Amino acid sequence: MNTRTRKFLSYYKPYLGLFSSVMICALIVAGITLILPLCARYITNNLLEANPADALDQIIQVGALMILFVLVHTACNFYVAYRGHTMGAMMESDLRSELFDHYQKLPFRFYDEQRTGQLMSRITNDLFLLSELYHHGPEDVVIYSVKFIGAFVILLNINAPLTLAVFLFLPIMVIYAAYFYRRINTALRSYWERIGDINAQVEDTLSGIRVVKSFANEETERKKFAYETDRFLESRKLRYKNEAFSYEGLIGFTQLILVSVVVLGGASIASGAALDLADLLVFLLYIGNFIDPILRFGEIAQQYQQGFTGFERFMEILEIEPESQDSANTIELKEVQGNVEFKNVTFRYRDDHAHVLKNISLEVKAGEMIALVGSSGVGKTTLCSLLPRFYEVRDGEIFLDGINVRDITLSSLRRNVGTVQQDVYLFAGTVIENIHYGKPDASQSEVIEAAIKANAHDFIMALPNGYNTDIGQRGVKLSGGQKQRLSIARLFLKNPPVLIFDEATSALDSESERVIQDSLEDLAQHRTTFVIAHRLSTIRNAKRILVLTDQGIEEQGSHTELLALDGTYARLYNLQFQSDLA
Repeated sequence: MNTRTRKFLSYYKPYLGLFSSVMICALIVAGITLILPLCARYITNNLLEANPADALDQIIQVGALMILFVLVHTACNFYVAYRGHTMGAMMESDLRSELFDHYQKLPFRFYDEQRTGQLMSRITNDLFLLSELYHHGPEDVVIYSVKFIGAFVILLNINAPLTLAVFLFLPIMVIYAAYFYRRINTALRSYWERIGDINAQVEDTLSGIRVVKSFANEETERKKFAYETDRFLESRKLRYKNEAFSYEGLIGFTQLILVSVVVLGGASIASGAALDLADLLVFLLYIGNFIDPILRFGEIAQQYQQGFTGFERFMEILEIEPESQDSANTIELKEVQGNVEFKNVTFRYRDDHAHVLKNISLEVKAGEMIALVGSSGVGKTTLCSLLPRFYEVRDGEIFLDGINVRDITLSSLRRNVGTVQQDVYLFAGTVIENIHYGKPDASQSEVIEAAIKANAHDFIMALPNGYNTDIGQRGVKLSGGQKQRLSIARLFLKNPPVLIFDEATSALDSESERVIQDSLEDLAQHRTTFVIAHRLSTIRNAKRILVLTDQGIEEQGSHTELLALDGTYARLYNLQFQSDLA
């Protein structure tokens, strides 16, 4: 048994009791389905030829027994349908929770290459189909196997030559169904990928709806959506075409079997062979039980294919290596001073990509503020992202208070490093819920204190419901400056000893920038701070400015010292100064 098979079966383990009871009920359902025609045969072959007075009492008794069987059959069917689906839903919930937890463990590089809609499709559509397989798969196998084997044995006892004639159709039907099973498999994978593409396109368009409308590009988005919809439509056509060939072909074979039974059975009766009309009628009743599993083969195969396709897509994600996990020797940070050292750090995003950073060495004392400047793409943000291990260095080492960051638990490392980014992300919900994100167990007074320090309290109190105001998806009801102040309040509440400001004010107007800058300066007091700056005017007072280029750290010093060097920094500063004058 391979690893994936063991993994697939492992989800039954918490529900073995429920699963067993469902399977027992499924066996009872299949068994009663086989027994009822036998009761009919007993009446037609034995009782109708007996003394009418005796026959009537026995027919009533057999009829009462058949009614009891029907009641038990109905009760067991209800249990299978209700409790079986409940089991499938609980297993789906377990799968979804596991996948969601794994999503949160995956590294940034995974999300750099994925579309949100595709990931959503895997956690919704794929897992629903998988849960249907977990419930219906074993149940259908049990019911239809018992019905098929039982009907075959009973038919052999009624009339062996006629049964064998029917059986000759089976190899042809199996080969036919297997051929289209493979084609349906290919079509289904394409089908679910196209659903993911549609989800991704819708998510992309709706997330950027303001950009779409501002550029009056609704028609462009319609064309993009139409392209994905057309691809999805083609995948559906291919799926339905193969399903139709499979299902209708099997229906045709079953009709041929019925015709064969009627013709051969009639001929047998006419020739005086050992088959009477009553046996032929019962034979026809059992043919339904015999044919039904064959007819359902395509449907069951499709269900298995959909479920296993979903499981394969589920496992494709689950088998992706999560972020580097804490080893047994990692330590939990307690009192952090904030001394940071980069030692011969080299990094590239993928093996086939060029190096973003190469042999970078840098030492930052506790409480020191340094600014990183340079043209786009030289690795300023990447360098800072390596400290909290959003990405792992390829070569070299990074130390925090003399401890290699690889030897620190991820949770304690990231608790002690805070980031303010240009692209602020706020969650749907209220103001207080978003600030609370910095410290979920903080009191309301702590939240308000953090908002005051971030110069956010006044505008919050002016909102319709103050701290309980709903800010909409991604804080859409707030201005850029307000969103940034909430993110800073969140960081004040977190209170980390190491800070990273990633072009935190570059997208704001001058007035908002001044307010935010004041908040950031207050936040940076007595903390080790990395400032990634686009506007060089905002870091003129930094004691140390590092100029990054493709060759590494090309220059470093104060604003005055770097201007005196008349190098890269001076050139960048003069270009911005001239641009501002213009």
